Amino acid sequence: MYICVCFVQFSLFGYSGRTGPKHWGSLSPNFTVCAKGIYQSPINIVRDCVVRDPRMEPLKRYYTSTNATMIDNVFNIALRYNDTVGTVMVDGKTYKLKQLHWHSPSEHTINGKRFVVELHMVHYTDDGNITVVSILYRHGKPDHFLCQIKDKLAELSAEGCKAEKGDPLPVGVVNMKELMQDEDRYFRYVGSLTAPPCTENVIWNILGEIREMTKEQAVALMAPLEKSYRQNSRPIQSLNGRTVQLYDMSHNQNTR
Repeated sequence: MYICVCFVQFSLFGYSGRTGPKHWGSLSPNFTVCAKGIYQSPINIVRDCVVRDPRMEPLKRYYTSTNATMIDNVFNIALRYNDTVGTVMVDGKTYKLKQLHWHSPSEHTINGKRFVVELHMVHYTDDGNITVVSILYRHGKPDHFLCQIKDKLAELSAEGCKAEKGDPLPVGVVNMKELMQDEDRYFRYVGSLTAPPCTENVIWNILGEIREMTKEQAVALMAPLEKSYRQNSRPIQSLNGRTVQLYDMSHNQNTR
């Protein structure tokens, strides 16, 4: 009988045990900010403590349909794009969307509530500044964006031992318009990347509208990952005096 032995290429960090979040800061000299940083993410957003700022502008996001590649990064599943996919405007700066990935369960919480999945859309300026647009999901109706990549997720999962971690899997043209909805309310704060190297001064924009996906879709998103990475959420970090702002279109319009 032939037995396939799968040698797994594990990431330098994990989400439990000796390589879990409590130990990230000591795993590499490049990861020290994970332990010593004071503006770390994710956080718990307390609705009664957010600050409404009438000077805040709506998120100006412009995305087009474009080719994407799917990547198994060991610790998450990501879609990568070229420079033509689109941008978001934050505080007068233009950030280009480079990649998006998912965490399960959600990393950010609202009033202590954790959600099924959190999507991070990671944008960069030409000089390296970072802003992330985050979308939270509960179980419910099918998510149309995920319907577009369903077959590729299944293909990546079915490859199992044969898959080389980090090898790009062409997805084809992906319609990004499904991710441009529900921007009437969002929370903003300054934090960090939620995985090593935990780089700080990242501007977070967390959409206030909770979207839906089916249980099957949530499982399919994590299925290609090794078991120890299928729950890939960093614990909540201390706010350390930071302010969380709220943009609410109806409220801001009434105050102008």
